[in-house]
Amino acid sequence: MTQPNGHFVPPTRNGVGPSCVGLPSGPWSTMLDFLSERFAAIPRERWQARMLAGEVWDEHGATVTAQRPYQHHLRLYYYRDVPVELPIPFEATILFQDDHLLVVDKPHFLPVAPSGNYLQETVLVRLKRQLGIDAISPIHRIDRDTAGLVLFSLQQRTRNAYQALFRQREVHKTYEAIAPWRADLSLPLTRHSRIEEAGHFMLQREVEGTPNATTHISLLETLRLQSQTLGHYRLEPVTGQRHQLRVHMAALGLAILGDGLYPTLTPEGQIDHARPLQLLAKRIEFIDPLSGVVRRFESARRLALAP
Repeated sequence: MTQPNGHFVPPTRNGVGPSCVGLPSGPWSTMLDFLSERFAAIPRERWQARMLAGEVWDEHGATVTAQRPYQHHLRLYYYRDVPVELPIPFEATILFQDDHLLVVDKPHFLPVAPSGNYLQETVLVRLKRQLGIDAISPIHRIDRDTAGLVLFSLQQRTRNAYQALFRQREVHKTYEAIAPWRADLSLPLTRHSRIEEAGHFMLQREVEGTPNATTHISLLETLRLQSQTLGHYRLEPVTGQRHQLRVHMAALGLAILGDGLYPTLTPEGQIDHARPLQLLAKRIEFIDPLSGVVRRFESARRLALAP
């Protein structure tokens, strides 16, 4: 498929668009050497197999062989694959669709877009296969563990108008969560802090410094579960740092039930579908940048422990 700029881009295949990597200046002898070093988690043999099958192309549409000399300032395209991808037995629901915007109600455990060990089992790829629209792209994202509302763009030319709403903090988002209750904690409160990476690629943490994350936290009601008192909370993030709600709640001693990251990282592969993270992106509201209409959407999902 040739783009208006004259560059070749492989078409979407089975709901998966091609990945692209730019080639910088460097000491590599062959294209294979660069790809093997750049993507060290992918065995060199897998890149060789892709090339042998004609599954790696340059921006001019020529297939790339394992012996091809390295050439900087060029773009390569290839299709990601996941050798073993376990099915995720939950489905997202479409709540709204027009020519530009798609609103989806996502279940727990289903990633929004491909990453790591998830490719076909993602909301984005499932939607592309279901609707046959290659231009679908997430306007924002929520964690794989979180359920609730996600917005997608259907047209590249209007995508930035919606993304700008999030950059400019013109979207009001409301989450619900179930977590321990603290009698000594006065609510509602606003948590301001600085959140940065915690040294592990999956984790974030609060650190000293200028705050970059703000969340309004209020208590909807208390719940009694056996001998434990829990809180049903409303969380309203003002900013959008990664894992912001989970980090803020854990920092208050209110780690969200079912959280496999905070305060303790659960070993990889120990997913329990019977114990989802009790966090739900419940409502979202904004003024549509194209029509000027006030958009309000609400998830039909409920947290398992909510009344």
